[in-house]
Amino acid sequence: MPSSRPLRADARRNREALLSAARQAFLGGDADAHVEDIARSAGVAVGTLYRHFETREALIEEVYRKEVDALCAAPGDLLDQHPPEEALRRFLLLLVDHAAVGKGMSAVLESIMATDSPVFDTARTRMADALSLLLEAGSAAGTVRADVTGSTLLRALGGICGMRATEGWLIEARQITGLLFDGLRHGAPRAA
Repeated sequence: MPSSRPLRADARRNREALLSAARQAFLGGDADAHVEDIARSAGVAVGTLYRHFETREALIEEVYRKEVDALCAAPGDLLDQHPPEEALRRFLLLLVDHAAVGKGMSAVLESIMATDSPVFDTARTRMADALSLLLEAGSAAGTVRADVTGSTLLRALGGICGMRATEGWLIEARQITGLLFDGLRHGAPRAA
């Protein structure tokens, strides 16, 4: 189990290499990727993998957590670069792309769904909070309706992205997300 002490530079490099190799394997749809293969791909011994991640499931959780971290860091940057309405539109599309990433990881994520891991609940809460931030900014600017919460919007996106098993789902999901975005603007105080 990793300690709370900061990692040495070489240990940090090894951990990042392991996460990168696991991400590549899992997103590539290799649900059966063995820890030995991941360690080899990262250029480290399997013992190094187990020093950083007690189990394969712990590695999977951390790969997913890093995906969510990157996603949930986006709203602040988007608001710095774009008006609130555009920041929200872009983030909605990032969430659809995240679902596409989740599709590649779905088989490996199933292995932690049966555990007591809070990783999915935490991810949903963080994504809903990120959406709330953007919705509040859009509402304050008068470009987005104020009666929709981040968790409600996340549920709507979950419905849109739930069709991942169908051919061409990503194109359709982006189109439907555009319709959802238009609906968020309808009824806004300054909406034309």
